[in-house]
Amino acid sequence: MKFLFAVQGEGRGHFTQALSMAWIMRKHGHEVCAVLVGKSDNRQIPAFFSDKIGAPIFVFHSPNFTSFYNNKRPNIVMSVLSNFARPLIFRKSIVFVKKKIEEYHPDIVINFYELITGTAYQVYKINEKLGVKMINVGHQYLLLNPHYKTTPEQDVKYYLLRMLTKWTCQGSSKLLALSFRDMPGCEERNLVVMPPLLRREVFEIEPEAGDYIHGYMLNSGYFEEILDWHTKNPHIPLRFFWDKKDADEVTVIDENLVLYRLNDELFLKSLAGSMAYSTTSGFESLCEALYYRKPILMIPAHVEQEFNAFDASLSGAGISSRKFKLNKLINFLPFYRPDENFQDWVLQAEERFIREICEDTSLNRKKIGLDILMKVK
Repeated sequence: MKFLFAVQGEGRGHFTQALSMAWIMRKHGHEVCAVLVGKSDNRQIPAFFSDKIGAPIFVFHSPNFTSFYNNKRPNIVMSVLSNFARPLIFRKSIVFVKKKIEEYHPDIVINFYELITGTAYQVYKINEKLGVKMINVGHQYLLLNPHYKTTPEQDVKYYLLRMLTKWTCQGSSKLLALSFRDMPGCEERNLVVMPPLLRREVFEIEPEAGDYIHGYMLNSGYFEEILDWHTKNPHIPLRFFWDKKDADEVTVIDENLVLYRLNDELFLKSLAGSMAYSTTSGFESLCEALYYRKPILMIPAHVEQEFNAFDASLSGAGISSRKFKLNKLINFLPFYRPDENFQDWVLQAEERFIREICEDTSLNRKKIGLDILMKVK
């Protein structure tokens, strides 16, 4: 079978999921013919993805979060306004996606939470007119599963995230909801709960108990918080990763605070050798830390990451905070109790994805439309 990937280009998680999926598909004799990446101007495609995906990459403009002045938490109101102010650009992106699907005519498009691709399927009825089905993959689709329970307060908080999630999967034939743990899916919505897609490199590294805190910050504005904490606690080694465009590959503040440009191999080795992990709560790195049994301090940068942090806490991954107060992480270490079933759950991923994508004929049963998805409470 021939696959085309569509990838949301904010953060690193969707990129690593796509790499894992490409490896699985090729291992089983299938082809990844092209990759479409929807991104904003202030993000760049990580070098590790460009080097390893093994297929042509095409970039287009896609809606994104707009940051506050200090480049920390996104301003949701400004995000909505700025994205609605760019209809012509996004219209061109929708046409671009349609033309690429026509050009490569894959058997299936696998969409890693990319919004423009979902819109193109709805606008141009690609499923029906071109006969190219779309399967959506992402942790966020768990919110569309009636078996996943949140509190009334969280229902309000996650309302916009649910709406965005529905938008990304308009015209989808199947939803593969990545989860920290197994649970029932929803046959009516053709939603299947799946293990996380961890890169094969994760399984090649043996974790060790180190003496430093490993970290990742999605936005560079968090550096001031980290520097402030380090100034007050200079004896504790910190190794943090970021994707700041103009930063050097390695920035040494002093012997106990070192910053690295995002590098996937170095990132995994550092995580595996750390004593704990502090992060802005991307789903994929939370899974990697949980697999290595590293306690986590989660500082969500936006509502999607708040959902990640809440869900990870249900599996014992760690604790949440509004700021990089690393003393909270240190105090948590003696109480860390990870999910004992997580590693076995992760190791089921390859078999389950091949079955759901390549071997399951239920793709022909029915298409999930917006009319069904809008029934989600």
